[in-house]
Amino acid sequence: MAHNVSVADLDGGVRLITLDRPEKKNALTGAMYDALRDALVAADASENIGAVVFAGQPGVFSAGNDLADFVGQAERGFSEAPALQFIRQLARTRTPMVAAVDGIAVGIGATLTLHCDLVYASPAARLRLPFVELGLVPEAASSYLLPLRIGRLRATELLLLSEALDADGAQALGLVNAVIPADMLVEHAVAQAGRLAALPRGALAASRKLIRGDQAAVEAALEAEAAAFDAQLRSPESQERLRAFLSRAKPASA
Repeated sequence: MAHNVSVADLDGGVRLITLDRPEKKNALTGAMYDALRDALVAADASENIGAVVFAGQPGVFSAGNDLADFVGQAERGFSEAPALQFIRQLARTRTPMVAAVDGIAVGIGATLTLHCDLVYASPAARLRLPFVELGLVPEAASSYLLPLRIGRLRATELLLLSEALDADGAQALGLVNAVIPADMLVEHAVAQAGRLAALPRGALAASRKLIRGDQAAVEAALEAEAAAFDAQLRSPESQERLRAFLSRAKPASA
């Protein structure tokens, strides 16, 4: 295991990437982002890996950024952050990706699923995108991908008002393929990933490219978000909100 991220290459050409920081609800540090990015780069470079599965711990997928770690990056800016390097790799990864979401999926824990080819959730899954309430903006091309997937009005509700979405709601909106019992979730996701990995690689890659559509538009949205995120991360309002969240105090402007 490297930096609270474990990588296991399973039979059938499936790489299982597991977030393993349950004491912090799988909140992602810079080192974890680096490990995730490296695991995806290596999957793309391997002839043996045909699909990747993202999983968390029982009851928790990811609480998003470790804000204490993330606030420390504000001086350097988001453009240099490991989070952005992972997000860029997530968008360009050629290997099919599957998510197994059990419990909370906050921020990047939710937006990474927009880049996955298949998404499965337990009944306990809860997706939330609290960027604006922290004085930030959406990331991982979610401002482009989410309206494309579910429509602008519903996406606005989730992205601006940070409305939480449960597993059934996510399935109804087309953000989740199926809701699976928690004790079968990862097994099901791995099985589906195995089905993808067993397909003819050329046909799979070409079909995936057609299904996913305009990659240039995704990357353009990602970079526009990154610039806006960087500006907001340095702003007084974001710094106040982030510090208030860390101290559990209500910000003066709220």
